[in-house]
Amino acid sequence: MRIALVDPPAYTPPYDRALAAALAQAGADVELLTSRFRFGTLVAPDGYELREVFYPLSSRIDRPRPRWVVKALEHPLGLARLRRLDADVVHLQWSTLPEVDRWLLRTRTPLVFTAHDLLPRRTAHRTALWRALFARFDRVIVHSASGRSKLAGFGVDEGKLRVVPHPVFPSAVDRRDDGRTALVLGLIRPYKGLGDSIEAVRRVEGARLLVAGDARVPLEPYRAEAGGLASWRLGWLSPADIADALAQATVALFPYRPEIDQSGALLQALGAGVPAVVYDVGGIAEPVRTFGAGSVVAPGDLDGFAAALRTLLTDTAVLAAAREGAERARSALTWDAAAAAHLAVYEELL
Repeated sequence: MRIALVDPPAYTPPYDRALAAALAQAGADVELLTSRFRFGTLVAPDGYELREVFYPLSSRIDRPRPRWVVKALEHPLGLARLRRLDADVVHLQWSTLPEVDRWLLRTRTPLVFTAHDLLPRRTAHRTALWRALFARFDRVIVHSASGRSKLAGFGVDEGKLRVVPHPVFPSAVDRRDDGRTALVLGLIRPYKGLGDSIEAVRRVEGARLLVAGDARVPLEPYRAEAGGLASWRLGWLSPADIADALAQATVALFPYRPEIDQSGALLQALGAGVPAVVYDVGGIAEPVRTFGAGSVVAPGDLDGFAAALRTLLTDTAVLAAAREGAERARSALTWDAAAAAHLAVYEELL
Protein backbone atom coordinates (compact mmCIF):
# COMPACT_ATOMS: atom_id res chain seq x y z
CA MET A 1 0.00 0.00 0.00
CA ARG A 2 1.37 3.41 -1.01
CA ILE A 3 0.60 6.13 1.52
CA ALA A 4 1.28 9.85 1.12
CA LEU A 5 1.33 11.63 4.48
CA VAL A 6 1.02 15.37 3.95
CA ASP A 7 1.78 18.13 6.46
CA PRO A 8 2.26 21.26 4.31
CA PRO A 9 3.19 23.71 7.13
CA ALA A 10 5.24 21.18 9.16
CA TYR A 11 3.12 21.91 12.22
CA THR A 12 3.74 18.52 13.87
CA PRO A 13 6.97 17.03 12.53
CA PRO A 14 7.57 14.66 15.50
CA TYR A 15 4.09 13.18 15.02
CA ASP A 16 4.42 13.03 11.23
CA ARG A 17 7.77 11.27 11.34
CA ALA A 18 6.82 8.82 14.06
CA LEU A 19 3.65 7.82 12.21
CA ALA A 20 5.49 7.55 8.87
CA ALA A 21 8.13 5.31 10.44
CA ALA A 22 5.51 3.10 12.12
CA LEU A 23 3.53 2.73 8.88
CA ALA A 24 6.71 1.82 7.03
CA GLN A 25 7.60 -0.70 9.72
CA ALA A 26 4.14 -2.23 9.23
CA GLY A 27 4.91 -2.79 5.54
CA ALA A 28 3.46 0.30 3.84
CA ASP A 29 5.29 2.30 1.19
CA VAL A 30 5.26 5.76 2.81
CA GLU A 31 6.12 9.19 1.52
CA LEU A 32 6.01 12.23 3.81
CA LEU A 33 5.44 15.51 2.00
CA THR A 34 6.00 18.61 4.07
CA SER A 35 8.01 21.84 4.19
CA ARG A 36 11.31 22.89 5.69
CA PHE A 37 11.13 23.01 9.48
CA ARG A 38 12.52 26.38 10.58
CA PHE A 39 13.10 25.83 14.29
CA GLY A 40 15.53 22.99 14.82
CA THR A 41 16.95 19.63 13.78
CA LEU A 42 14.61 16.66 13.36
CA VAL A 43 15.17 12.91 13.34
CA ALA A 44 16.20 11.44 9.99
CA PRO A 45 13.62 9.49 7.96
CA ASP A 46 13.39 5.86 9.06
CA GLY A 47 12.07 3.57 6.34
CA TYR A 48 10.09 6.21 4.46
CA GLU A 49 10.79 8.88 1.87
CA LEU A 50 10.78 12.55 2.88
CA ARG A 51 10.16 15.36 0.41
CA GLU A 52 10.05 19.03 1.42
CA VAL A 53 7.93 20.17 -1.49
CA PHE A 54 5.80 22.88 0.13
CA TYR A 55 6.76 26.54 0.60
CA PRO A 56 10.36 26.39 -0.66
CA LEU A 57 10.71 30.18 -0.52
CA SER A 58 8.52 31.28 2.38
CA SER A 59 9.97 28.69 4.76
CA ARG A 60 13.25 30.58 4.52
CA ILE A 61 11.78 34.00 5.31
CA ASP A 62 12.05 35.10 8.95
CA ARG A 63 9.69 38.09 9.00
CA PRO A 64 6.12 36.89 9.63
CA ARG A 65 4.16 39.19 7.31
CA PRO A 66 6.31 38.68 4.17
CA ARG A 67 6.46 34.96 4.93
CA TRP A 68 2.67 34.66 4.97
CA VAL A 69 2.31 36.64 1.74
CA VAL A 70 4.76 34.40 -0.09
CA LYS A 71 3.26 31.27 1.49
CA ALA A 72 -0.20 32.20 0.21
CA LEU A 73 1.25 32.47 -3.31
CA GLU A 74 3.08 29.14 -3.00
CA HIS A 75 0.19 27.20 -1.50
CA PRO A 76 -1.72 26.45 -4.74
CA LEU A 77 1.50 25.11 -6.26
CA GLY A 78 1.79 22.60 -3.43
CA LEU A 79 -1.82 21.55 -3.88
CA ALA A 80 -1.15 20.97 -7.57
CA ARG A 81 1.53 18.45 -6.57
CA LEU A 82 -1.06 16.51 -4.57
CA ARG A 83 -3.18 16.04 -7.69
CA ARG A 84 -0.27 14.26 -9.36
CA LEU A 85 0.69 11.96 -6.50
CA ASP A 86 1.09 8.27 -7.30
CA ALA A 87 -0.37 6.92 -4.04
CA ASP A 88 -3.22 4.66 -2.96
CA VAL A 89 -4.26 7.04 -0.17
CA VAL A 90 -3.42 10.68 0.54
CA HIS A 91 -3.54 11.57 4.24
CA LEU A 92 -3.54 15.28 5.07
CA GLN A 93 -2.45 16.22 8.59
CA TRP A 94 -3.10 19.97 8.52
CA SER A 95 -4.90 22.47 6.33
CA THR A 96 -2.75 25.58 6.14
CA LEU A 97 -5.23 27.71 4.24
CA PRO A 98 -8.70 26.14 4.49
CA GLU A 99 -10.13 29.04 2.49
CA VAL A 100 -8.04 27.84 -0.46
CA ASP A 101 -8.14 24.12 0.28
CA ARG A 102 -11.93 24.18 0.16
CA TRP A 103 -11.72 24.87 -3.57
CA LEU A 104 -8.34 23.62 -4.79
CA LEU A 105 -7.65 20.48 -2.71
CA ARG A 106 -7.99 17.65 -5.23
CA THR A 107 -6.54 14.14 -5.35
CA ARG A 108 -6.98 11.21 -7.69
CA THR A 109 -7.17 8.74 -4.80
CA PRO A 110 -9.04 8.55 -1.45
CA LEU A 111 -8.37 11.47 0.85
CA VAL A 112 -8.05 11.23 4.66
CA PHE A 113 -7.73 14.08 7.16
CA THR A 114 -6.59 14.08 10.79
CA ALA A 115 -8.41 16.77 12.76
CA HIS A 116 -5.65 17.40 15.30
CA ASP A 117 -7.26 20.61 16.54
CA LEU A 118 -10.81 19.73 15.39
CA LEU A 119 -11.52 23.31 14.27
CA PRO A 120 -8.33 25.41 14.11
CA ARG A 121 -8.54 28.59 16.15
CA ARG A 122 -7.95 31.09 13.33
CA THR A 123 -10.96 29.96 11.30
CA ALA A 124 -13.11 28.06 13.83
CA HIS A 125 -15.87 30.68 13.58
CA ARG A 126 -16.24 30.02 9.83
CA THR A 127 -18.53 27.04 10.19
CA ALA A 128 -19.68 26.92 6.57
CA LEU A 129 -16.06 26.83 5.41
CA TRP A 130 -15.19 23.87 7.64
CA ARG A 131 -18.35 21.93 6.83
CA ALA A 132 -17.51 22.28 3.15
CA LEU A 133 -13.91 21.24 3.70
CA PHE A 134 -14.77 18.22 5.85
CA ALA A 135 -17.13 17.08 3.13
CA ARG A 136 -14.13 16.75 0.80
CA PHE A 137 -12.57 13.92 2.83
CA ASP A 138 -13.41 10.23 2.65
CA ARG A 139 -12.39 9.69 6.28
CA VAL A 140 -11.70 12.05 9.18
CA ILE A 141 -9.50 10.80 12.04
CA VAL A 142 -9.75 12.22 15.54
CA HIS A 143 -7.72 11.38 18.64
CA SER A 144 -10.53 10.92 21.15
CA ALA A 145 -14.14 9.92 21.65
CA SER A 146 -14.74 13.53 22.70
CA GLY A 147 -13.38 14.72 19.35
CA ARG A 148 -15.60 12.33 17.46
CA SER A 149 -18.67 13.51 19.35
CA LYS A 150 -17.83 17.16 18.76
CA LEU A 151 -17.33 16.77 15.01
CA ALA A 152 -20.45 14.65 14.66
CA GLY A 153 -22.37 17.40 16.45
CA PHE A 154 -20.77 19.92 14.12
CA GLY A 155 -22.25 18.06 11.15
CA VAL A 156 -19.47 15.77 9.92
CA ASP A 157 -20.89 12.50 8.61
CA GLU A 158 -20.47 9.98 11.42
CA GLY A 159 -19.73 7.28 8.86
CA LYS A 160 -16.53 9.12 8.00
CA LEU A 161 -15.25 9.57 11.55
CA ARG A 162 -12.67 7.22 13.05
CA VAL A 163 -10.96 7.45 16.46
CA VAL A 164 -7.24 6.68 16.58
CA PRO A 165 -5.79 7.62 19.99
CA HIS A 166 -2.68 9.78 19.87
CA PRO A 167 0.30 7.56 20.79
CA VAL A 168 2.76 8.52 23.48
CA PHE A 169 6.25 9.66 22.59
CA PRO A 170 8.24 7.10 24.59
CA SER A 171 11.56 8.12 26.06
CA ALA A 172 14.06 6.56 28.43
CA VAL A 173 14.31 9.26 31.06
CA ASP A 174 16.83 9.24 33.88
CA ARG A 175 14.47 10.38 36.64
CA ARG A 176 16.14 13.16 38.62
CA ASP A 177 13.15 15.00 40.03
CA ASP A 178 13.20 16.43 43.54
CA GLY A 179 9.65 15.38 44.35
CA ARG A 180 8.30 18.94 44.13
CA THR A 181 8.71 20.10 40.51
CA ALA A 182 5.72 20.81 38.29
CA LEU A 183 6.44 21.06 34.58
CA VAL A 184 4.84 23.17 31.87
CA LEU A 185 6.07 21.75 28.57
CA GLY A 186 5.70 22.84 24.95
CA LEU A 187 4.71 25.94 23.01
CA ILE A 188 3.44 28.66 25.32
CA ARG A 189 0.13 29.91 23.93
CA PRO A 190 -2.81 31.72 25.58
CA TYR A 191 -5.10 28.67 25.65
CA LYS A 192 -2.56 26.60 27.64
CA GLY A 193 -3.33 28.38 30.91
CA LEU A 194 0.17 29.21 32.11
CA GLY A 195 -1.31 31.59 34.66
CA ASP A 196 -3.29 28.74 36.23
CA SER A 197 -0.14 26.62 36.45
CA ILE A 198 1.71 29.43 38.20
CA GLU A 199 -1.13 30.01 40.66
CA ALA A 200 -1.52 26.28 41.39
CA VAL A 201 2.19 25.99 42.20
CA ARG A 202 1.96 29.11 44.37
CA ARG A 203 -0.74 27.40 46.46
CA VAL A 204 1.35 24.30 47.17
CA GLU A 205 3.96 24.85 49.83
CA GLY A 206 7.45 23.88 48.67
CA ALA A 207 6.47 23.38 45.03
CA ARG A 208 8.46 24.84 42.15
CA LEU A 209 7.64 25.34 38.48
CA LEU A 210 9.74 24.54 35.42
CA VAL A 211 8.54 26.18 32.20
CA ALA A 212 10.14 24.65 29.13
CA GLY A 213 9.10 25.69 25.63
CA ASP A 214 8.93 28.33 22.95
CA ALA A 215 6.86 31.37 23.88
CA ARG A 216 4.20 32.67 21.48
CA VAL A 217 2.92 35.23 23.99
CA PRO A 218 4.60 38.04 25.94
CA LEU A 219 6.13 36.49 29.04
CA GLU A 220 6.76 39.55 31.20
CA PRO A 221 3.42 39.32 33.09
CA TYR A 222 3.95 35.61 33.74
CA ARG A 223 7.52 36.14 34.94
CA ALA A 224 6.37 38.84 37.32
CA GLU A 225 3.56 36.62 38.60
CA ALA A 226 5.81 33.60 39.13
CA GLY A 227 8.72 35.43 40.72
CA GLY A 228 11.16 32.99 42.28
CA LEU A 229 8.77 30.04 41.99
CA ALA A 230 9.66 29.34 38.37
CA SER A 231 12.68 28.61 36.25
CA TRP A 232 12.47 29.14 32.50
CA ARG A 233 13.96 27.25 29.55
CA LEU A 234 12.77 29.12 26.51
CA GLY A 235 13.08 28.56 22.79
CA TRP A 236 12.85 25.53 20.57
CA LEU A 237 13.61 22.39 22.62
CA SER A 238 15.73 19.63 21.14
CA PRO A 239 14.90 16.02 22.06
CA ALA A 240 17.75 16.20 24.60
CA ASP A 241 16.29 19.39 26.09
CA ILE A 242 12.86 17.76 26.40
CA ALA A 243 14.34 14.65 28.00
CA ASP A 244 16.21 16.78 30.54
CA ALA A 245 13.08 18.73 31.46
CA LEU A 246 11.07 15.52 31.84
CA ALA A 247 13.81 13.99 33.98
CA GLN A 248 13.42 16.86 36.43
CA ALA A 249 9.61 16.81 36.47
CA THR A 250 7.57 15.21 39.22
CA VAL A 251 4.22 16.15 37.66
CA ALA A 252 3.24 17.85 34.37
CA LEU A 253 0.48 20.48 34.28
CA PHE A 254 -2.11 20.98 31.52
CA PRO A 255 -4.74 23.54 32.57
CA TYR A 256 -5.79 24.02 28.95
CA ARG A 257 -8.77 25.95 27.66
CA PRO A 258 -11.22 24.05 25.39
CA GLU A 259 -9.53 24.87 22.07
CA ILE A 260 -7.76 21.62 21.13
CA ASP A 261 -8.58 17.93 21.25
CA GLN A 262 -5.25 16.41 22.31
CA SER A 263 -1.81 17.53 23.45
CA GLY A 264 1.48 16.24 22.09
CA ALA A 265 3.21 17.63 25.18
CA LEU A 266 0.96 15.51 27.40
CA LEU A 267 1.87 12.41 25.39
CA GLN A 268 5.56 13.26 25.79
CA ALA A 269 5.10 13.47 29.56
CA LEU A 270 3.23 10.17 29.78
CA GLY A 271 5.83 8.59 27.49
CA ALA A 272 8.48 9.50 30.06
CA GLY A 273 6.43 8.08 32.93
CA VAL A 274 5.53 11.54 34.25
CA PRO A 275 1.93 11.79 35.51
CA ALA A 276 -0.21 14.82 34.76
CA VAL A 277 -2.87 17.09 36.20
CA VAL A 278 -5.27 18.18 33.44
CA TYR A 279 -8.47 20.11 32.97
CA ASP A 280 -11.23 17.97 31.49
CA VAL A 281 -11.34 19.65 28.07
CA GLY A 282 -11.45 18.04 24.63
CA GLY A 283 -9.82 14.64 24.65
CA ILE A 284 -6.92 15.65 26.88
CA ALA A 285 -8.36 13.95 29.94
CA GLU A 286 -9.02 10.62 28.21
CA PRO A 287 -5.55 9.00 28.51
CA VAL A 288 -5.08 10.35 32.04
CA ARG A 289 -8.45 9.02 33.17
CA THR A 290 -8.26 5.74 31.23
CA PHE A 291 -4.86 4.73 32.59
CA GLY A 292 -4.98 6.43 35.98
CA ALA A 293 -2.00 8.57 34.98
CA GLY A 294 -2.68 11.53 37.24
CA SER A 295 -5.68 13.71 38.04
CA VAL A 296 -8.54 15.14 35.97
CA VAL A 297 -10.14 18.37 37.18
CA ALA A 298 -13.21 20.25 35.97
CA PRO A 299 -12.31 23.03 33.52
CA GLY A 300 -11.38 26.26 35.27
CA ASP A 301 -11.51 24.73 38.77
CA LEU A 302 -8.27 26.24 40.00
CA ASP A 303 -8.91 25.18 43.60
CA GLY A 304 -9.32 21.56 42.45
CA PHE A 305 -6.30 21.83 40.17
CA ALA A 306 -4.08 23.06 43.01
CA ALA A 307 -5.46 20.39 45.35
CA ALA A 308 -4.69 17.65 42.81
CA LEU A 309 -1.15 18.95 42.42
CA ARG A 310 -0.72 19.11 46.20
CA THR A 311 -1.86 15.50 46.60
CA LEU A 312 0.53 14.20 43.97
CA LEU A 313 3.47 16.09 45.47
CA THR A 314 2.78 15.15 49.09
CA ASP A 315 1.29 11.65 48.98
CA THR A 316 3.93 9.18 47.83
CA ALA A 317 1.41 6.37 47.34
CA VAL A 318 -0.77 8.51 45.06
CA LEU A 319 2.27 9.64 43.07
CA ALA A 320 3.50 6.06 42.68
CA ALA A 321 0.08 4.92 41.45
CA ALA A 322 -0.04 7.79 38.94
CA ARG A 323 3.42 6.91 37.68
CA GLU A 324 2.25 3.33 37.17
CA GLY A 325 -0.68 4.72 35.20
CA ALA A 326 1.67 6.70 32.99
CA GLU A 327 3.62 3.51 32.35
CA ARG A 328 0.38 1.74 31.38
CA ALA A 329 -0.36 4.51 28.90
CA ARG A 330 3.17 4.19 27.54
CA SER A 331 2.65 0.44 27.02
CA ALA A 332 -0.78 0.73 25.39
CA LEU A 333 -0.62 3.90 23.29
CA THR A 334 2.10 2.77 20.90
CA TRP A 335 2.96 3.92 17.41
CA ASP A 336 2.65 0.33 16.19
CA ALA A 337 -0.97 0.29 17.40
CA ALA A 338 -1.61 3.64 15.73
CA ALA A 339 -0.10 2.41 12.47
CA ALA A 340 -2.33 -0.68 12.51
CA ALA A 341 -5.40 1.49 13.16
CA HIS A 342 -4.48 3.85 10.31
CA LEU A 343 -3.91 0.97 7.90
CA ALA A 344 -7.36 -0.39 8.78
CA VAL A 345 -8.84 3.02 7.89
CA TYR A 346 -6.95 3.13 4.61
CA GLU A 347 -8.05 -0.39 3.71
CA GLU A 348 -11.69 0.66 4.05
CA LEU A 349 -11.14 2.98 1.11
CA LEU A 350 -9.42 0.57 -1.29
